[in-house]
Parts: sequence; structure tokens; C-alpha cells
Amino acid sequence: MSNYLLDTDICIFFLKGHQKVKEKIQEVGIANCYISEITIGELFYGAFNSEHKEKHIKEVSKMNALFDVVPIYNSLELFGQEKARLKKSGKIIPDFDLLIGVAAVQHEMIMVTNNQKHLSRFEGLEIENWVAF
Repeated sequence: MSNYLLDTDICIFFLKGHQKVKEKIQEVGIANCYISEITIGELFYGAFNSEHKEKHIKEVSKMNALFDVVPIYNSLELFGQEKARLKKSGKIIPDFDLLIGVAAVQHEMIMVTNNQKHLSRFEGLEIENWVAF
């Protein structure tokens, strides 16, 4: 069975009750779905930047409890390598997107995102979009 790294946007769809995302997580099994440390940080940023801080902080804690968190420390060399390659080709990806993508590659996971525009530039990254399936 494949393992899936859920991008921050997919986590937001999940928290908002997006039916297709919820169904796909059930289909592949929640134990096969992971989130990155970067995603936790992005979700906390959104929570603290929200008018409903307490509610959203609880939702981030829920995500942290539901999904195992993938570290990025062992993906940092690949991050540097891929960022340099992308810069030379003129196809820059925002750092947080790139960090999440390299974590998926490093841990041999399929990246689940609705942000295919940026992440499709990343060589060797398998992508699925559970919003548009």
C-alpha cells in the first residue's frame, strides 16, 4: 500500500469537511496518510491569523493527533539540491511547498495536493489531487 503526504491545502479541505478528500482518506486508510512539520506550521499560522483562533488551534491539534507527522530534517540536502536546480531553470517554487515536496520524495510518498502548478515542477515527485478526482 502506498503512503501519502497531505499538502497543507488538502488538510484545509479536510478540516472544512470536503467530501471527496474525506472519502479518499477513508479509501486509502488514515494510517497511510501523513502530514509534514511544515504543514503543521502553516496550519498554526492560519489559526493564529484567524478571527476564530481558539477554534482553529483546536483543529490543528486534531490534525496532529489524526496523522503521523513526517520530519523534514533528513530532506534538507535534497531541498538545497532541488532549489538550486529550479533556480537555474527559472522555475522557482515557494520554499514551504518545496520543503513539503522533498519530504514526500525522501520518504517515498505520494504528494496529495491541489497545488499542482508549483509542485509539478519538482522532478521525481508523484502527485495526486484528491479535490478534483
